[in-house]
Amino acid sequence: MPLHGVTRLGYVHARVTDLAAAKSHYGTTLGLYPVHEETGRAYYKGWDEWDHHSVVLEEGGVGLVKLGYKTNDAADIDVIERNAQNFGVTVERMSASENLETSDGIRMITPSEHVIEIYHSMKTVGVEVGTHNPEVFPRHLVGVGAPRIDHALITADDVNLMDKFFHDVMGFYAAERVVATLDPDAMMIGTWMSAGNTVHDIAVIKGPQGKLHHFAFNLLDWSEIKRAGQLFAMDDVPIDVGPTQHGITRGETIYFFDPSGNRNEVFSGGYVAYPDRPTVNWTPEQLGKGIFYIQRELNERFTTVLT
Repeated sequence: MPLHGVTRLGYVHARVTDLAAAKSHYGTTLGLYPVHEETGRAYYKGWDEWDHHSVVLEEGGVGLVKLGYKTNDAADIDVIERNAQNFGVTVERMSASENLETSDGIRMITPSEHVIEIYHSMKTVGVEVGTHNPEVFPRHLVGVGAPRIDHALITADDVNLMDKFFHDVMGFYAAERVVATLDPDAMMIGTWMSAGNTVHDIAVIKGPQGKLHHFAFNLLDWSEIKRAGQLFAMDDVPIDVGPTQHGITRGETIYFFDPSGNRNEVFSGGYVAYPDRPTVNWTPEQLGKGIFYIQRELNERFTTVLT
């Protein structure tokens, strides 16, 4: 029986001030594979991603242009469109020609004023190691050699409404939340939500409308996180926090900035999530431990720098 609904985060489309500097960061330091370039835009994928691209860099500013989420089936587009209309957000159809090598679908403006696109297919180009008796990783990785995009974190004035939007419209469930109190109707300060079994495909925290906190790339384990940190030192990449571990999600992490000031993350670990797993709730007095489990405190830059 086929699965239905959103499968995963498919692409992050971000603005950068200097495309040449961004290409060096994402292509040489992070080791993403360049797949296409046109005037003012560059497209990348990780070595273990089979779709045409997962990162689009667009010259002209900073921050998020849009997020793309892939469904398992074309029919899911209609379901999500109806859900969005019932929820009351702006939704429109998009044609296959609007995004490179990507199917038709829908485009929504979320209550937080972010743009989310839902599509059902993208041109398959294959993973670097192939699918016939493959090796476990490519022999000639560049830089960090990030295998795939993992998640994004955005900010919103009303986190409760965004939690409801992702649940009611897109079928996500909350793996973890930060709540003002343990009352079921309490104001949320943050929500970490999943479409499948990863610990989060999207996270939303309290903050200005329409802003990006970070987007993240998955790594295998703690040793790869440490190696990424060593490469960031070699390439003078500005570090925000880490290497360290989260209490929320249990993931291991480094936060850092691209040359335009967009925050990135390399993330490993976490736990396997299920829709019937009880949601973990954190309260504000333990937020430092929740975000940075080892240091147990937040730095000002982490909570204030957004793009």
